Amino acid sequence: MDKLAETRTRMYGPRIKKLLVILAAVTFLGVTLFAVSVFAADISGTWDATVQTTGGNGTPTFVLKQDGEKLTGTYSGTLGNAPVTGTVKGDDVTLEFDVSGTKVTYKGKIDSTGKKMEGTCDYGGQASGTFTATKK
Repeated sequence: MDKLAETRTRMYGPRIKKLLVILAAVTFLGVTLFAVSVFAADISGTWDATVQTTGGNGTPTFVLKQDGEKLTGTYSGTLGNAPVTGTVKGDDVTLEFDVSGTKVTYKGKIDSTGKKMEGTCDYGGQASGTFTATKK
């Protein structure tokens, strides 16, 4: 290496390394944010569920509308019909509704396709169990 090349390497080498580290960090952050936004699928639509609880089994239907992290919709099943509220945060979903004064809560995870969720359900402490739901 000639003297000019050695001088350039000493002068610019650390700057280039720092620039490459910054570029790598920015690229990683961009890819991560893109992946999160792609995964945060809209789960609006009709969901057919299968529920197994200590009080019995059922096959309710949820019709959901998502607005950001907020969910609204309806429950139709063995317990009748009820308005639903809830949240979606990343792949976590919570659905809540009241039936005859009993607060029912479903908490679960949405799979990477955004077409299946599964988790636990609690019927106001009277029964609890698991559910799986598939988007129509």
